[in-house]
Amino acid sequence: MGNRLASETSPYLRQHAENPVDWYPWCEEAFLRARDDDKPVLLSVGYAACHWCHVMAHESFENPRIAGLMNERFISIKVDRQERPDLDDIYQKVPQMMGQGGGWPLTVFLTPQGEPFFGGTYFPPDDRYGRPGFERVLLSLSEAWRHRRQELNKTVEQFQQGFRQLDEADPGRAAAEVEDLPAQAARALARNTDPTHGGLGGAPKFPNASAYDLVLRIYQRTGEPTLLEALERTLDGMAAGGIHDQLGGGFARYSVDERWAVPHFEKMLYDNGQLVALYADAYRLSGKQAWCRVFEGTIAYILRDMMHPDGSFYAGEDADSEGEEGRFYVWTPAEVKAVLGESEGALACRAYGVTDSGNFEPGRSVLHRAVTLTPLEEARLEGWRERLFAARAQRVRPSRDDNILAGWNGLMIQGLCAAYQATGNGAHLAAARRAANFIQDRLTMPDGGLYRSWKDGTARVPGFLEDYAFLANALIDLYESCFDKGYLDRAVELVALILDKFWDDGLYFTPHDGEPLVHRPRAPYDSAWPSGMSASVFAFLRLHELTGQDRYHDLAEHEFQHYRAAATAAPAGFVHLLAARDFAQRGPFGIILAGDKAAAAALVESVHRTYLPARVLAFAEDVPVGQGRHPVNGRPAAYVCRHRTCAAPVTSGQALLERCVA
Repeated sequence: MGNRLASETSPYLRQHAENPVDWYPWCEEAFLRARDDDKPVLLSVGYAACHWCHVMAHESFENPRIAGLMNERFISIKVDRQERPDLDDIYQKVPQMMGQGGGWPLTVFLTPQGEPFFGGTYFPPDDRYGRPGFERVLLSLSEAWRHRRQELNKTVEQFQQGFRQLDEADPGRAAAEVEDLPAQAARALARNTDPTHGGLGGAPKFPNASAYDLVLRIYQRTGEPTLLEALERTLDGMAAGGIHDQLGGGFARYSVDERWAVPHFEKMLYDNGQLVALYADAYRLSGKQAWCRVFEGTIAYILRDMMHPDGSFYAGEDADSEGEEGRFYVWTPAEVKAVLGESEGALACRAYGVTDSGNFEPGRSVLHRAVTLTPLEEARLEGWRERLFAARAQRVRPSRDDNILAGWNGLMIQGLCAAYQATGNGAHLAAARRAANFIQDRLTMPDGGLYRSWKDGTARVPGFLEDYAFLANALIDLYESCFDKGYLDRAVELVALILDKFWDDGLYFTPHDGEPLVHRPRAPYDSAWPSGMSASVFAFLRLHELTGQDRYHDLAEHEFQHYRAAATAAPAGFVHLLAARDFAQRGPFGIILAGDKAAAAALVESVHRTYLPARVLAFAEDVPVGQGRHPVNGRPAAYVCRHRTCAAPVTSGQALLERCVA
């Protein structure tokens, strides 16, 4: 018969529409019923491509006995973390305050007022894996609610005190001054990079694009070989691993091993957007063609498999197909040879590490670059790849999360702009413009603000800080790519809305007029993508250079000082803020172009093809700081300006780059 989730637009919520659980979406009606019936709330948070969310759904939410217990004793609410990252941020702190790790599925038990009293992540249906069974948890908490309410109320107060401490904490107090904190953090990241395979930590291993973006920035400034070595090991290791789809392009969310060989197969837009930008920037610095092939292949995947017909980008792809994790991606030697023949198939198996024993499960392998090939073998491998890709296309694909998320589209637009500037490929710029125009047309609120998500013609959920900040930076990148002033004007509008909606003696993740919750999060830490705070600081600094308005610089400095101690103590949580700090402390420079935009193409190209992480780029007619800048003898000219002082104009790309690196 279905439940209330059948009428939701979220793909994740719809996945649970046929559960025997009497699910509610997050709404006041659910809490009103909880108050009327005097029942606790069971909050379950996940997302459409989450493998362990699927496991818990099959084991527990589709189990009539467990569902009956949930319906009898709880009011159950299902939340898509991609639609409501504010709720996810707040309630993820519950298991963390209990000394556990966070993650998904997130399972938190609340009072009818939304106050937490217990939480965890995945619970198996019965005791296993060292975890209590979900049925036992339900019975225990239900009995506590009915008969030991006073004890639970004390737990509620402890969590509330924890939230208050988060509100009251001043992470910028009593911080020792560290000389060049961004460089110190980059060196620490390089020291902690796996010396064999690259990346940070052991298994599971995540891409950490923001961390290696900081390493790249500091290497460009200092030239320290250890930074480049860490970057190369990581980018090459990921590119060769199974985390990188060797046939279709694109990256999975993480690797379950330290060698990047076997991924957790779900693919997320936010990872791929950031990795396109990272590989493109590294290519601009190094000229390494292998890195160019990686980001070009990733873009090809996004445009082929993750693009809405009208130009925006979907949120992600599942790990599972036909009920099995990774089924779409893995191969046996027999399957490879059935496509390529015995001889070529044997060579392809050697190249891609496909063995009889398998690296994923017995007899089944995730493709990865297992050996170094000769140039002739590489040329042959490309033909084999195309044939294997065509054969794989006949398989049942994993399901797709076709939510359109404003902020994640912003990250992908930034990646496309970096790729366009690195290569001059106009298709990348065209794709970025289509996506930006889609967001403007479909996810803009009547007051000019942003909606968070769009699906099937419906925009919903007011945007959060990261949506505004990611899109503002993306539009600045778009302006610097094509010099359509409308994109820059819209970025200025979005930053004004950030200050209007999210600033209250510092930046908050939720708008001041948003839904009242048990805690208003600031969410300053970077996760798999940069925090909205750090991205906002970047936008402030870039607009300060383009507009000359000191207010933007002062706002950025406020946030730097507020989080200085926290970033000093735990730099891995603030790598994008430290990248912004590096941008600011270099004395960023503006490249102001004067003259006909089309005629200035050679000057623009010289800047685009060069990795200059501390520059902004604009035509004089478009920005306040461009006043008084003119062509030279009728020829387009470039002015390099630092600290509001511009050097004499130059008219050649070579002279311009000499000025930029001086």
